[in-house]
Amino acid sequence: MDRLTASWGPFRADRRLWRVSRRGRIDTTAPTTDETPLARTRRARRIHRILAETYPDAHCELDFTNPLELLVATILSAQSTDVRVNMVTPALFRRYRAAADYAGGDRTELETMIASTGFFRAKTNFLIGLGQALVERYAGQVPARLDDLVTLPGVGRKTANVVLGNAFDIPGITVDTHFGRLSRRFGWTEETDPVKVEEEVAAIFPKRDWTLLSHRLIWHGRRVCHARKPACGACPVAALCPAYGEGEVDAAKAIKLVKSAPQVAAAL
Repeated sequence: MDRLTASWGPFRADRRLWRVSRRGRIDTTAPTTDETPLARTRRARRIHRILAETYPDAHCELDFTNPLELLVATILSAQSTDVRVNMVTPALFRRYRAAADYAGGDRTELETMIASTGFFRAKTNFLIGLGQALVERYAGQVPARLDDLVTLPGVGRKTANVVLGNAFDIPGITVDTHFGRLSRRFGWTEETDPVKVEEEVAAIFPKRDWTLLSHRLIWHGRRVCHARKPACGACPVAALCPAYGEGEVDAAKAIKLVKSAPQVAAAL
Protein backbone atom coordinates (compact mmCIF):
# COMPACT_ATOMS: atom_id res chain seq x y z
CA MET A 1 0.00 0.00 0.00
CA ASP A 2 1.42 3.41 -0.96
CA ARG A 3 1.63 6.34 1.45
CA LEU A 4 -1.11 8.20 -0.36
CA THR A 5 -3.48 5.49 0.79
CA ALA A 6 -1.83 4.28 3.99
CA SER A 7 -0.90 7.54 5.66
CA TRP A 8 -3.31 10.19 4.51
CA GLY A 9 -6.52 8.75 5.64
CA PRO A 10 -8.03 8.80 2.53
CA PHE A 11 -5.60 11.52 1.38
CA ARG A 12 -4.33 13.58 4.27
CA ALA A 13 -1.34 15.86 3.67
CA ASP A 14 2.01 14.67 4.96
CA ARG A 15 3.35 17.76 6.70
CA ARG A 16 6.96 16.82 6.00
CA LEU A 17 6.33 17.04 2.26
CA TRP A 18 3.86 19.90 2.02
CA ARG A 19 3.95 23.67 2.43
CA VAL A 20 0.35 24.88 2.48
CA SER A 21 -0.73 28.49 2.89
CA ARG A 22 -3.73 29.66 4.88
CA ARG A 23 -5.70 29.86 1.65
CA GLY A 24 -5.17 26.15 1.04
CA ARG A 25 -2.59 26.64 -1.69
CA ILE A 26 0.87 25.14 -1.72
CA ASP A 27 3.58 27.77 -1.28
CA THR A 28 5.92 27.06 -4.14
CA THR A 29 8.59 28.88 -6.06
CA ALA A 30 8.77 27.18 -9.43
CA PRO A 31 12.23 26.57 -10.90
CA THR A 32 13.14 29.22 -13.45
CA THR A 33 13.78 28.58 -17.12
CA ASP A 34 17.46 29.42 -16.65
CA GLU A 35 17.98 26.59 -14.17
CA THR A 36 21.49 25.18 -14.46
CA PRO A 37 22.00 21.50 -15.31
CA LEU A 38 23.38 20.91 -11.81
CA ALA A 39 20.37 22.59 -10.19
CA ARG A 40 18.03 20.55 -12.38
CA THR A 41 19.77 17.33 -11.40
CA ARG A 42 19.56 18.15 -7.70
CA ARG A 43 15.89 19.09 -7.98
CA ALA A 44 15.11 15.96 -10.01
CA ARG A 45 16.78 13.69 -7.47
CA ARG A 46 14.94 15.41 -4.62
CA ILE A 47 11.66 14.79 -6.45
CA HIS A 48 12.60 11.14 -6.78
CA ARG A 49 13.41 10.85 -3.07
CA ILE A 50 10.00 12.26 -2.19
CA LEU A 51 8.24 9.92 -4.62
CA ALA A 52 10.18 7.01 -3.13
CA GLU A 53 8.80 7.94 0.30
CA THR A 54 5.31 8.40 -1.12
CA TYR A 55 5.21 5.13 -3.09
CA PRO A 56 7.46 2.66 -1.22
CA ASP A 57 5.69 -0.30 -2.82
CA ALA A 58 5.73 0.89 -6.44
CA HIS A 59 6.16 -2.09 -8.74
CA CYS A 60 5.23 -3.56 -12.11
CA GLU A 61 1.49 -4.15 -12.07
CA LEU A 62 1.51 -7.02 -14.56
CA ASP A 63 1.45 -10.51 -13.03
CA PHE A 64 4.29 -12.86 -14.03
CA THR A 65 6.62 -15.53 -12.63
CA ASN A 66 9.38 -15.62 -15.26
CA PRO A 67 10.84 -13.51 -18.09
CA LEU A 68 8.76 -15.14 -20.83
CA GLU A 69 5.52 -14.49 -18.96
CA LEU A 70 6.42 -10.84 -18.43
CA LEU A 71 7.41 -10.44 -22.07
CA VAL A 72 4.11 -11.91 -23.24
CA ALA A 73 2.07 -9.88 -20.73
CA THR A 74 3.78 -6.65 -21.76
CA ILE A 75 3.06 -7.33 -25.44
CA LEU A 76 -0.59 -7.97 -24.55
CA SER A 77 -0.79 -4.75 -22.52
CA ALA A 78 -0.47 -2.56 -25.63
CA GLN A 79 -3.75 -0.68 -26.09
CA SER A 80 -5.16 -2.60 -23.14
CA THR A 81 -5.11 -2.40 -19.33
CA ASP A 82 -3.00 -4.22 -16.78
CA VAL A 83 -6.12 -5.50 -15.05
CA ARG A 84 -7.49 -6.94 -18.30
CA VAL A 85 -4.16 -8.58 -19.13
CA ASN A 86 -3.93 -10.05 -15.63
CA MET A 87 -7.37 -11.58 -16.16
CA VAL A 88 -6.27 -13.23 -19.41
CA THR A 89 -2.77 -14.47 -18.59
CA PRO A 90 -3.44 -17.14 -15.92
CA ALA A 91 -5.20 -19.42 -18.42
CA LEU A 92 -2.78 -18.45 -21.19
CA PHE A 93 0.29 -19.22 -19.08
CA ARG A 94 -1.12 -22.60 -18.03
CA ARG A 95 -1.58 -23.55 -21.67
CA TYR A 96 1.56 -21.94 -23.10
CA ARG A 97 4.47 -22.55 -20.74
CA ALA A 98 7.48 -22.25 -23.05
CA ALA A 99 8.60 -20.42 -26.17
CA ALA A 100 8.09 -23.59 -28.19
CA ASP A 101 4.42 -23.63 -27.18
CA TYR A 102 3.90 -20.20 -28.73
CA ALA A 103 5.98 -21.12 -31.78
CA GLY A 104 3.68 -24.06 -32.48
CA GLY A 105 0.55 -22.47 -31.10
CA ASP A 106 -2.85 -22.78 -32.70
CA ARG A 107 -3.74 -19.37 -34.12
CA THR A 108 -7.47 -19.67 -33.55
CA GLU A 109 -6.99 -20.82 -29.96
CA LEU A 110 -4.56 -18.00 -29.19
CA GLU A 111 -6.83 -15.39 -30.74
CA THR A 112 -9.73 -16.63 -28.63
CA MET A 113 -7.70 -16.62 -25.41
CA ILE A 114 -6.38 -13.07 -25.81
CA ALA A 115 -9.32 -11.50 -27.66
CA SER A 116 -10.39 -9.29 -24.76
CA THR A 117 -7.01 -7.48 -24.73
CA GLY A 118 -7.77 -5.93 -28.12
CA PHE A 119 -5.92 -6.11 -31.46
CA PHE A 120 -5.85 -9.86 -30.88
CA ARG A 121 -4.95 -10.84 -34.45
CA ALA A 122 -1.83 -8.66 -34.49
CA LYS A 123 -0.91 -9.78 -30.98
CA THR A 124 -1.34 -13.42 -31.96
CA ASN A 125 1.07 -12.84 -34.86
CA PHE A 126 3.53 -11.31 -32.41
CA LEU A 127 3.26 -14.20 -29.93
CA ILE A 128 3.72 -16.90 -32.55
CA GLY A 129 6.60 -14.98 -34.14
CA LEU A 130 8.09 -14.34 -30.70
CA GLY A 131 8.05 -18.04 -29.87
CA GLN A 132 9.64 -18.94 -33.19
CA ALA A 133 12.37 -16.31 -32.81
CA LEU A 134 13.20 -17.39 -29.27
CA VAL A 135 13.42 -21.05 -30.28
CA GLU A 136 15.46 -20.41 -33.42
CA ARG A 137 17.86 -17.77 -32.08
CA TYR A 138 17.98 -18.05 -28.29
CA ALA A 139 17.38 -21.73 -27.49
CA GLY A 140 13.90 -20.88 -26.24
CA GLN A 141 15.14 -18.43 -23.63
CA VAL A 142 14.35 -14.73 -23.32
CA PRO A 143 17.60 -12.82 -23.88
CA ALA A 144 18.77 -10.41 -21.19
CA ARG A 145 20.17 -7.75 -23.55
CA LEU A 146 18.22 -4.78 -24.88
CA ASP A 147 19.80 -5.05 -28.33
CA ASP A 148 18.56 -8.64 -28.58
CA LEU A 149 15.11 -8.01 -27.13
CA VAL A 150 14.22 -5.23 -29.57
CA THR A 151 14.79 -7.60 -32.52
CA LEU A 152 11.92 -9.83 -31.35
CA PRO A 153 8.41 -9.51 -32.85
CA GLY A 154 6.23 -7.07 -30.91
CA VAL A 155 9.09 -5.81 -28.73
CA GLY A 156 10.21 -2.17 -28.64
CA ARG A 157 12.44 -0.32 -26.20
CA LYS A 158 9.64 0.21 -23.69
CA THR A 159 8.75 -3.49 -23.55
CA ALA A 160 12.43 -4.45 -23.48
CA ASN A 161 13.13 -2.15 -20.52
CA VAL A 162 10.11 -3.50 -18.64
CA VAL A 163 11.48 -7.03 -19.03
CA LEU A 164 15.08 -6.11 -18.23
CA GLY A 165 14.21 -4.13 -15.12
CA ASN A 166 11.60 -6.44 -13.65
CA ALA A 167 12.55 -9.94 -14.81
CA PHE A 168 16.34 -9.64 -14.90
CA ASP A 169 16.98 -6.83 -12.42
CA ILE A 170 18.89 -4.93 -15.10
CA PRO A 171 18.12 -1.20 -14.74
CA GLY A 172 16.04 0.33 -17.49
CA ILE A 173 13.79 3.35 -18.00
CA THR A 174 10.27 2.63 -19.18
CA VAL A 175 8.91 5.63 -21.07
CA ASP A 176 5.15 5.19 -21.24
CA THR A 177 2.64 8.05 -21.53
CA HIS A 178 2.78 8.76 -17.78
CA PHE A 179 6.57 8.78 -17.59
CA GLY A 180 6.89 11.06 -20.61
CA ARG A 181 4.24 13.49 -19.35
CA LEU A 182 5.73 13.79 -15.86
CA SER A 183 9.29 14.10 -17.15
CA ARG A 184 8.23 17.13 -19.19
CA ARG A 185 6.16 18.65 -16.39
CA PHE A 186 9.05 18.25 -13.97
CA GLY A 187 11.31 20.03 -16.45
CA TRP A 188 13.65 17.08 -16.89
CA THR A 189 13.25 17.14 -20.66
CA GLU A 190 11.36 18.93 -23.40
CA GLU A 191 11.49 15.94 -25.73
CA THR A 192 8.41 14.02 -26.85
CA ASP A 193 10.21 11.17 -28.59
CA PRO A 194 10.38 8.28 -26.07
CA VAL A 195 13.96 7.37 -26.96
CA LYS A 196 15.15 10.95 -26.45
CA VAL A 197 13.19 11.21 -23.20
CA GLU A 198 14.88 8.01 -22.02
CA GLU A 199 18.32 9.34 -22.91
CA GLU A 200 17.88 12.71 -21.22
CA VAL A 201 16.35 11.33 -18.02
CA ALA A 202 18.97 8.58 -17.84
CA ALA A 203 21.66 11.27 -17.77
CA ILE A 204 20.13 12.79 -14.61
CA PHE A 205 19.83 9.69 -12.43
CA PRO A 206 22.19 6.90 -11.36
CA LYS A 207 21.62 3.74 -13.35
CA ARG A 208 20.66 1.83 -10.19
CA ASP A 209 17.56 4.07 -9.85
CA TRP A 210 16.17 3.70 -13.35
CA THR A 211 13.69 0.85 -12.84
CA LEU A 212 12.13 2.14 -9.62
CA LEU A 213 12.13 5.68 -10.96
CA SER A 214 9.99 4.41 -13.83
CA HIS A 215 7.53 2.71 -11.48
CA ARG A 216 7.28 5.72 -9.18
CA LEU A 217 6.60 8.20 -11.97
CA ILE A 218 4.01 5.88 -13.49
CA TRP A 219 2.31 5.43 -10.11
CA HIS A 220 2.32 9.19 -9.48
CA GLY A 221 0.94 9.83 -12.96
CA ARG A 222 -1.90 7.38 -12.41
CA ARG A 223 -2.79 8.68 -8.96
CA VAL A 224 -2.06 12.41 -8.82
CA CYS A 225 -0.46 13.98 -11.90
CA HIS A 226 -3.28 13.21 -14.33
CA ALA A 227 -3.07 14.16 -17.99
CA ARG A 228 -6.12 16.41 -18.12
CA LYS A 229 -6.49 17.70 -14.58
CA PRO A 230 -3.48 17.14 -12.33
CA ALA A 231 -4.10 17.44 -8.60
CA CYS A 232 -1.42 20.10 -8.06
CA GLY A 233 -2.74 21.10 -4.63
CA ALA A 234 -2.44 17.50 -3.43
CA CYS A 235 0.98 16.78 -4.88
CA PRO A 236 3.89 15.97 -2.56
CA VAL A 237 6.40 17.41 -5.05
CA ALA A 238 4.48 20.56 -5.97
CA ALA A 239 7.10 22.84 -4.42
CA LEU A 240 9.67 21.44 -6.86
CA CYS A 241 7.50 21.32 -9.99
CA PRO A 242 7.73 23.97 -12.76
CA ALA A 243 4.27 22.92 -13.97
CA TYR A 244 2.58 23.67 -10.65
CA GLY A 245 -0.68 25.45 -11.41
CA GLU A 246 -1.60 23.51 -14.56
CA GLY A 247 -4.18 21.69 -12.46
CA GLU A 248 -6.26 22.35 -9.35
CA VAL A 249 -4.19 24.17 -6.73
CA ASP A 250 -6.75 24.40 -3.95
CA ALA A 251 -5.78 21.66 -1.51
CA ALA A 252 -9.32 20.66 -0.54
CA LYS A 253 -10.44 20.42 -4.16
CA ALA A 254 -7.24 18.76 -5.34
CA ILE A 255 -7.44 15.97 -2.77
CA LYS A 256 -10.74 14.92 -4.34
CA LEU A 257 -8.95 14.42 -7.67
CA VAL A 258 -6.40 11.98 -6.26
CA LYS A 259 -7.19 8.39 -7.18
CA SER A 260 -7.19 5.71 -4.52
CA ALA A 261 -5.61 2.32 -5.09
CA PRO A 262 -8.98 0.68 -6.00
CA GLN A 263 -9.73 3.52 -8.44
CA VAL A 264 -6.35 3.11 -10.09
CA ALA A 265 -6.79 -0.65 -10.31
CA ALA A 266 -10.17 -0.21 -11.95
CA ALA A 267 -8.64 2.07 -14.57
CA LEU A 268 -5.55 -0.04 -15.31
